[in-house]
Amino acid sequence: QVQLVDSGGRLVQAGDSLRLSCAASGRTNSRYAVGWFRQAPGKEREFVAGISWTGSNTYYGDSVKGRFTISRDNAKNTVYLQMNSLKPEDTAVYYCAALSGLLPPQDPREYEYWGQGTQVTVSS
Repeated sequence: QVQLVDSGGRLVQAGDSLRLSCAASGRTNSRYAVGWFRQAPGKEREFVAGISWTGSNTYYGDSVKGRFTISRDNAKNTVYLQMNSLKPEDTAVYYCAALSGLLPPQDPREYEYWGQGTQVTVSS
């Protein structure tokens, strides 16, 4: 029904900035909330950020508050994650996810659609 493609991950240095994109296709005329998650080897999948369908409500994990910003452009069917002041502990595969609804939950099990993941590596 909905396909997600996330992109933008690459190797950067500590303190640098990076913007990830999540492009949606298919049945995108419904109301969808979107979240970003990340997973490092041997660790649980972690909620990073979420945004409501309107874009007026945003949510962040404690480890990224003040550094990351999530936004969306519904006309382009795209959600962005702007990452500033990157740290080595931000290194992970980042995934975008979506579900029918107005607000983004923190539990990944509640999401219906997932991107393939994009690797972010922060060197020191």
